[in-house]
Amino acid sequence: MELTNRLYAIFHPNDALVASQLTPEQFAKHYTSGSSQHYPGKVIFAEIDNSFRNPYFRIEEVFANLRPHEDGRPKATKFIATYRVLEHIDISAIRMLYLATQEGHCFGLEPGEYENPYEEGFVRIYAEIAPMGMLVLSDYDFRDFGAYITNPENYKSAPKQLYTQLDVNIVEFLEEFEHNPFMESPVKNIHPSSLRDAFNEVRRYPDKHTKGLCVDSSLDEISYKLIRHGFMFASQSESRFFPMPPLTEIEKRHFKFWRSM
Repeated sequence: MELTNRLYAIFHPNDALVASQLTPEQFAKHYTSGSSQHYPGKVIFAEIDNSFRNPYFRIEEVFANLRPHEDGRPKATKFIATYRVLEHIDISAIRMLYLATQEGHCFGLEPGEYENPYEEGFVRIYAEIAPMGMLVLSDYDFRDFGAYITNPENYKSAPKQLYTQLDVNIVEFLEEFEHNPFMESPVKNIHPSSLRDAFNEVRRYPDKHTKGLCVDSSLDEISYKLIRHGFMFASQSESRFFPMPPLTEIEKRHFKFWRSM
């Protein structure tokens, strides 16, 4: 069987550009359970167009040495870079985004148009994924948030960023929290009172559009079912959106992934 040399960019739990002869499904299994250095948690990675090249990466050199094992098994991973990876990848070269569960079940997202209407005054929780990885409260729209966190005038910014929005209605939660102070937070590692105080601060000051909630986005503690809309790659000049299908569609297409997401 002829093996295909592939490019994968890992965004969680670490940043890396990797050459591999594994399919995306095999790569997810290898990273979560098939290696002695496997990661016991979620993995988020993308397949990059094989024709993509950037002088920052020694892709040709690594591809030239990407050979199957003597017994014919495909070469699982050969690292190309582990630093400033997303910054040097063309967003347009990102073909598919893959979500892997701790059990190694993998679900692929295709790029699509972001068409959700702007909800003025709606305060959201964003989970930054790579290269920054914080939980942030903001009244910025999903697309506007990307413009904000990639703006070089902003002290907390990166040239490119992958992030998602959590499906949490903060107003409804805080109304219930007022009547039941023992309610669990909708997001692990964020105390309800901290969420309340941050929300009130953003609402109180018209010029304040963001408030950090946690220095760690804690993706391994957040179910994929809590993802609202999908995932966004953003820079100052471009963006690429990967919509999350409805849970009913995921259940039909990939029951094992849905059951463990």
